[in-house]
Amino acid sequence: MKTRILPYRLNIFLIMTICVLVFIALNIGPVPLVMSTAIENNWRGLDSIESLILFDIRLPRTLLAIIVGGTLGMAGAALQGLLRNPLAGPGLVGVSNCAALGAVIALYFGLQSFVWFAIPALGMLGAGISVLLIFALAGANSSITTLILAGVAVNAVASSLISLALNFAPNPYAMSEMVFWLLGSLSNRSMADVTLALPFIIVGWILILLSGRFLDALTLGEDTAKSLGFNVSNYRALLVVGIALAVGAAVSVSGNIGFVGLVVPHLLRPLLGYQPGKLLFSSALGGAILVLLADITVQLSSPNQELKLGVVTALVGGPFFLFLIIKTRNSLQ
Repeated sequence: MKTRILPYRLNIFLIMTICVLVFIALNIGPVPLVMSTAIENNWRGLDSIESLILFDIRLPRTLLAIIVGGTLGMAGAALQGLLRNPLAGPGLVGVSNCAALGAVIALYFGLQSFVWFAIPALGMLGAGISVLLIFALAGANSSITTLILAGVAVNAVASSLISLALNFAPNPYAMSEMVFWLLGSLSNRSMADVTLALPFIIVGWILILLSGRFLDALTLGEDTAKSLGFNVSNYRALLVVGIALAVGAAVSVSGNIGFVGLVVPHLLRPLLGYQPGKLLFSSALGGAILVLLADITVQLSSPNQELKLGVVTALVGGPFFLFLIIKTRNSLQ
């Protein structure tokens, strides 16, 4: 009975934490801001400095922190449940790197100067291509091991092509743009980025959440899941497509922000009785909290030359990943 009550209480606590962090995020920045004045001016249709800062700069950044963090957290929990591997993350199947490759191609050819949504559009296209490649390599009825190997192969090819683009960058400015984007950041984003990525992310979330009961059954093994009436191949495809849509859209507007999908599920899993289905939504809330905290840290620690968000999450996630490797190794000995 306790495990049934705990997810509800945990989610309420996580939502309250998000609300507090949103209030903090909207009130920090180089320019002091009275939120009540900004909201009032926007309500009256006045284009004041306060309303522009709040609704055109800080609000899109905060919303993207929630959306991107939630996507990475949920995708990490889904992949760990699907692959039954505690070291799995959104980058494992090549989705993140293929989305990044699409954005790098847009930056390499300067397509963003012709069409403002070139970077996110090509990022999502890259994520979609990664899914097609994985299924083409692994086959429709492939095992989980084959799926992982196909994802690793696609990931390696995408990484090499990104390196190739950096090596042959047409000019230093283009190269710096690609490097800064790959480091991950939510600065200089607008509501247009939110509205472009959000529909794809929502569809991805729905596909992942619909697979919650399947992930619970999969903890008992594929044969047991089949005996319970689940079509393992169909649900596996549903999950991978959902993860590709959500992560591809998120990465296409934020750049590579690593380790969120690895760290968050591990922190929350013991609190939820190790039930993958219940972990999905809680991991989305936890991911939003982690990215909000990281972005607030970025803004407070380096207001002049902004530290990149992906660097902060890597500084947190890198040591945590090493800890997980050591823990997993010791448990197998």
